[in-house]
Amino acid sequence: MPQQPVIAISHVNHYFGSGRLRKQVLFDISAEIQPGEILIMTGPSGSGKTTLLTLIGALRSTQEGSMRVLGEELRDAPKNKLVQVRRSIGYIFQAHNLLNSLTARQNVQMSIELHDHLSERDRRQQAEAMLAAVGLSDWINYYPQELSGGQKQRVAIARALVGQPKIVLADEPTAALDKKSGRDVVDIMQRLAKQQGSAILLVTHDNRILDVADRLIHMEDGRLSSLTATPV
Repeated sequence: MPQQPVIAISHVNHYFGSGRLRKQVLFDISAEIQPGEILIMTGPSGSGKTTLLTLIGALRSTQEGSMRVLGEELRDAPKNKLVQVRRSIGYIFQAHNLLNSLTARQNVQMSIELHDHLSERDRRQQAEAMLAAVGLSDWINYYPQELSGGQKQRVAIARALVGQPKIVLADEPTAALDKKSGRDVVDIMQRLAKQQGSAILLVTHDNRILDVADRLIHMEDGRLSSLTATPV
């Protein structure tokens, strides 16, 4: 029996503004992502990639078409349903968005504080184990200002993955990193997500990391203009 896609997008259109200022930014978007699949989306700035990512992540309301994520229709979904879906998604952004007042461990642990079935000790242990998995076991008690750019992004990855999300959405996660750090964080994402069976949708301009994808899609002028296999 074939697996159900974790993301199923059908004929989605999206607009910004209203009245005479209304502008269409996404045009008839349809796509599917399977469990455990790594899909990379490329395209020029302003083409609609981040807008699509925020729709999938239930951070923005779907206006037209169907957006099914983890079996739930997001269009016209009640707020509590959107919150529930968000809790099954890990988010990694270009800006790591760490809280400077918290240590690396506390930043990671924060993302599972709402997991009521876990004790405080369990949450702490899971956060420390995930930081060890991204190579930061010696930096658990350091604050963001004491970490390098690559280390901060590793903390952000640990925070996104510690709750074992079914979907990971990553928006330009290597943009601020040098070549080695960028490769390291993408390899970590690939390894951990495969271990956890998470689907990854990664938006990037970084041609150096395209080889980690199972599939590539390209966004231009609000349209998914190509769907290609991973280059050899």
